[in-house]
Amino acid sequence: MELRHLRYFVAVGQALNFTKAAMRLHLAQPALSRQVSDLEDELGVDLLKRTSHGVLLTSEGKLFLEFARGILQGVDDSVTKVRAMARGEFDELQVGYLPPLDMHILPRAVAQFQKSAPGVKVVLHDLGSDELCEKLRDGFLHLAVMIRPSGTSGVGLDFEEVGSYPFFVAMAPGHPLLRMKTISVEALASQPLVVLTRRNNSEYHRVLQNVLSPLRPNIATESDSINSLITEVGIGTVVAVVSQLFKQAVGKRLLYRPLVGTDATLCVGIACAKNADLTPAAERLCATIRKVAKT
Repeated sequence: MELRHLRYFVAVGQALNFTKAAMRLHLAQPALSRQVSDLEDELGVDLLKRTSHGVLLTSEGKLFLEFARGILQGVDDSVTKVRAMARGEFDELQVGYLPPLDMHILPRAVAQFQKSAPGVKVVLHDLGSDELCEKLRDGFLHLAVMIRPSGTSGVGLDFEEVGSYPFFVAMAPGHPLLRMKTISVEALASQPLVVLTRRNNSEYHRVLQNVLSPLRPNIATESDSINSLITEVGIGTVVAVVSQLFKQAVGKRLLYRPLVGTDATLCVGIACAKNADLTPAAERLCATIRKVAKT
């Protein structure tokens, strides 16, 4: 049994006339009649009753017509979706991100992307840096927007930098450090800091150590999320080292001073599994992320 047999039978079953069905199929009537007969022989069931005025569907024929229509519709839908996928217009993308990148880069990038590709579903996953790398390697994530992975965490991954951002010191209104236009690394080292928990945020701690090197940070407390970190800073007893992305995303909820005396920057980019076969939709989303990051 081939798809053409189903198409031929559906045409006859809808028209209930071999002549009309043959005209619609641009096929000779004897050939059409023979193909439907072959289908009946293969099934071992009479699907049609031939009459002098045309044909009638048997009970078996009515049931088979219903299923045949569903099969053909499924085939047509799959062809349409595969072609749309090849154009980057249909897909489901699993995209990871590391806060606070979700507050600045991703919302704008995904919004722009969805306007041009409404048929693509983008599923976002808020994960720590270690878990992002793991999910990229095992194929669960198509790509991730994250801090550049270092050491063994980046094994098996490709990383494309899309932006490098300077650091600031975030503090509450009225904090004594606000009297300074800039804050040196030496001045910061004596201040009690709030940082994200080390669990699943190893890259954040590596960056922080790089920022303060060779001095050691005075970590007073740890927060398990960006929102709780903002709250801790807002209380006024601790400050936080944040990137320009954080500053742009959080805005006036906190106050900021540039951190000087370090060449360290936050390197952000798109990570994917090495030699990953990205779909056209994933490639289009990457292009949009690059564009947004530059602005």
